[in-house]
Amino acid sequence: MAGFFSRLFSGFSEIDEDFYEEIFETLVVGDTGVRTSEEIVEKLKDQVKENKIKNPEDCKEYLKKNMKELMKVPDDAYEFEKVRSVVFVIGVNGVGKTTTIGKLASIYKSQGKKVLIAAADTFRAAAGEQLEEWAKRAGVEMIGGKEGQDPSSVLFDAISSAKAKQVDVLLVDTAGRLHNKKNLMDELEKMNRLINSYYPMIHRENLVVLDGTTGQNALAQAREFSQVARLTGFILTKMDGTAKGGIAVAIQSEIGIPVKFIGVGEKVSDLKRFDPDSYIEGLFA
Repeated sequence: MAGFFSRLFSGFSEIDEDFYEEIFETLVVGDTGVRTSEEIVEKLKDQVKENKIKNPEDCKEYLKKNMKELMKVPDDAYEFEKVRSVVFVIGVNGVGKTTTIGKLASIYKSQGKKVLIAAADTFRAAAGEQLEEWAKRAGVEMIGGKEGQDPSSVLFDAISSAKAKQVDVLLVDTAGRLHNKKNLMDELEKMNRLINSYYPMIHRENLVVLDGTTGQNALAQAREFSQVARLTGFILTKMDGTAKGGIAVAIQSEIGIPVKFIGVGEKVSDLKRFDPDSYIEGLFA
């Protein structure tokens, strides 16, 4: 991922349509998405004209600045970490959802927080077992259910426990069935109503986990999930190897919801808060 856009300005001695076309194509190949890439290039054209820029290399800082502005994370993005919260973690199978929940549990436990995991993905047989292993590793309690059990009943038990034990962070695993959006929407709505009824004053966070290596497919999933849930942020996993990097820019620009965490490896410490400035600098390093 690092340095993916670094070659953008090599081989050009003047700013012309070929130069802009090269920028556009590199952004698209780097998973920035057609619409976002067009917006970035058009803004750069205006800046070149306005500032009478002649040297292609001088465009680099403008381009980086524009991409950083697209990636801004709101000041209150991590407010949920400062108060008692219920954190829904949503995502299709295979994106690293279970691992991400385990890492979040470990991180918050290491900060001295009381953490509880609710294994409410009762649709997939192995989901509860995998989460239980992560809960043991993190040293936190988990409340689960049987395969096929109503996820809301698992959540109810978890809420009861969280209230009784004054838990700081309740992490809720959910079934990500995008192929049947109505079922997913109904399930999430039912769980939301349950929290509104039994835990009305709790801070809410809805995070979607996306596999960064899948490029435009991750963007398509982001769009779909944004239609069925009130999202507050995204988590991009597997950003350490084959991910081209622009997908984070595309998601935040097109969906209008911030990327809050990125996973860059297998270790717990490899799940990090998203830092737009260092991220964009890395793409151009």
